[in-house]
Amino acid sequence: MNDSETTSVHPYEALTPDTVLNAVEAEGYYCDGRNLALNSYENRVYQVGIEDSQPIIAKFYRPHRWTRAQIQEEHDFCAELVENELPVVPPLPDANGNTIRDYGGFMFALFERRGGHAPELGNLNNLEIMGRFLGRMHNVGHLKPFESRPTISIQTYALDSAEFLLANQFIPMELETSYQTLTDDLVKIIQQRFADTHFETLRLHGDCHPGNVLWRDDIPNFVDFDDARTGPAVQDLWMLLSGDDRDQQQGQLNKILAGYQQFCRFNGAELNLVESLRTLRIMNYSAWLARRWEDPAFPHSFPWFNTQRYWSDHILTLREQLAALQEPPLSMPW
Repeated sequence: MNDSETTSVHPYEALTPDTVLNAVEAEGYYCDGRNLALNSYENRVYQVGIEDSQPIIAKFYRPHRWTRAQIQEEHDFCAELVENELPVVPPLPDANGNTIRDYGGFMFALFERRGGHAPELGNLNNLEIMGRFLGRMHNVGHLKPFESRPTISIQTYALDSAEFLLANQFIPMELETSYQTLTDDLVKIIQQRFADTHFETLRLHGDCHPGNVLWRDDIPNFVDFDDARTGPAVQDLWMLLSGDDRDQQQGQLNKILAGYQQFCRFNGAELNLVESLRTLRIMNYSAWLARRWEDPAFPHSFPWFNTQRYWSDHILTLREQLAALQEPPLSMPW
């Protein structure tokens, strides 16, 4: 992709500071002029100062990514979790109970600002606490299915990702054959792994990495359900594992499941999917950056993307995943 393609008008260019403040004030809030852009790229998220009150968070959804029905399911899931006393930060309703708001062609939502920091996952007690709350969350997730939101799938995360990158000539020509051969091999293994593993699906957070958890008073407050999808329970667990040492990860998993299974049964067969899900996430992430490359915020924030070095490293990472898929999975602690 050449640089001229990043200079076309993007929908978010209409989301000026004045537009953000006007949108919030149109909902009955009186802004004090403070408007801090937070670290978000898929959507645009701002901390907006409110006169004589605490700031609130305004999240403007990326146009054309989700339908209104899909966003509503995200909001309804959050409300359902709160009703079950889960520490989730839900969207605030307006006077009519609506959580999706509209202004200037954007759908947006308002949230309470809640303080906290990323959980220290090196602390095994924290992992057990995380496991307890995820077990409770998944109990709710099992109650009914999503009707509109998508499923975590090999087609979407792997096949569509590889096709997009190759069709739009993001992969350097000299690396195309290596990339295509490697991703074909990965997809075959992942397809077989999914076919060989019996598992149920449920409503998930979908992107439960430490950056989407605000740790406060020994309680994990879950935020940003923007990637809530249907999938296997292990999708919300594996991103809490850290480090390259297998014994270390096994110890972490044992603590997570010790907490999780106090509230929800875990199917140990799903551990066969961990490296497959990790590979899907890696492939999808590169395609996500490529699909968003016309958004001016992306070249500015990810200057290392779409360089020869990036794609060489990406292929190396995928080769490491090919090796990881050959290794035996982590095991159940009992």
